[in-house]
Amino acid sequence: MEALAIRFAEENFGGAELGDERLTKRLVRVALRMLEHPEGTLPAKMQTPADLKGLYRLLNHDQVTHAAVLETHRELTLAQMRENQDVVLLIHDTTQLDYTGKKALRGLGQLAAGAARGYLCHNTLAVREDGSVIGLANQILHLRPKVPKNELPQQRRQRRNRETRLWKAGSEAVGPPSAGCKWVDVGDRGADLFEYLDHKHVQGGDYVVRSKHNRVVWAGNDPERVVKLHDYARGLDTLETHEIEVSANKGREARKTRVRVAAGRVTLPVPKPKCGEHGDDPLETWVVHVKEIETPPKGAKALEWVLLTNQPCKSAKEALRVVGWYARRPIVEEYHKAQKTGCGIELPQLTDKSRLEPVIAMISVVAVFLLGLRDAARDPVKAQEPAENFVPATHVRVINACRWKDAKRRTTLYEFLLAVARMGGHQNRKSDGPPGWLTLWRGWQQLMVMVTAVEAVERCGVS
Repeated sequence: MEALAIRFAEENFGGAELGDERLTKRLVRVALRMLEHPEGTLPAKMQTPADLKGLYRLLNHDQVTHAAVLETHRELTLAQMRENQDVVLLIHDTTQLDYTGKKALRGLGQLAAGAARGYLCHNTLAVREDGSVIGLANQILHLRPKVPKNELPQQRRQRRNRETRLWKAGSEAVGPPSAGCKWVDVGDRGADLFEYLDHKHVQGGDYVVRSKHNRVVWAGNDPERVVKLHDYARGLDTLETHEIEVSANKGREARKTRVRVAAGRVTLPVPKPKCGEHGDDPLETWVVHVKEIETPPKGAKALEWVLLTNQPCKSAKEALRVVGWYARRPIVEEYHKAQKTGCGIELPQLTDKSRLEPVIAMISVVAVFLLGLRDAARDPVKAQEPAENFVPATHVRVINACRWKDAKRRTTLYEFLLAVARMGGHQNRKSDGPPGWLTLWRGWQQLMVMVTAVEAVERCGVS
């Protein structure tokens, strides 16, 4: 993992245009320290006074901005997306970065919780159809403004810092796919905006969005057949029953369940009055209904998705593929957890937001690396290769001695990562499923403590 971390730091930060090659080299060193110790405050990440001082000196340069730090990773992500001839899912979502406790930090925006202050961080995560993460295709740090209580609807629509613009802005920042590529925007209910859907239709972009509003629509494209969207979707004939995985969330345990899937054509009429900035033509689209047919566990709510998509869903196969795309959306929630729980993105104690924002960019890229740990553990090709191809020999010897009482054992990458996950709390039972990034990283931190001790003893010449 140390070798992976070095390569990751160089590839994702080494091309940063900071006006001075020395600053770029320092950025790579800082990123490597964060990869080695992602958790905690900045002093915890940097570990030594010299490294911490180097970080602060880096941040004192005006050319070290959020955009400049993130750009190399973005370009690398976009390049990999263009090389991918399969479907790439662009999962958009917004999370709050709360810096309320940083009293000296001025100029932040209001968050949903009243007096709370911070950023709305709108992430666009590129994910392959199999669920493996490519990278962060875009990130917008949005400051919610104070809005006059008597703001008129027309004034709100025209306001440039309106947060409902984030979905369209995130899509525009990524741009259209290259020839032969298929990129699909995936959004939760926050993306259920006529303005955003109209933008995708005008640009010819593909999307799957979970519906929030039980709006009035036309069944098919007949303006005489006026129906409520959610009610109409629930009444559609079942195309297929299908087993899907329900992700863990807010105290809800992950589970597999069987759902019914139905689909039909609908047309979204133009809102009156207008909601945002959009055209005057109705949108012909498809609605896909997903409803849990088994009894959910006690205390859990039955799963139901009403999805809007411009992908034809004439058959069960087509509808199930759309359902599968939306089922990948929780990966962005894992990413937010990696940003906050794994990397402590809300912990830096800085007094100037122009210095905080580059740190947010660094940590956000490091969070991508954490998700990559999960993917490495699930890659069937890499899994059978010797662990020494990916991690230092000392790490493998320590794991072998702890797990199998044989320091010289030949261990595959999969066995190594499973043993690391066991240190992080994974039980290694088949019924537990593959370990997630958080479990792997907890185990990695435990391993690093043991490796440091072994290396210190070996430097002293003690066998």
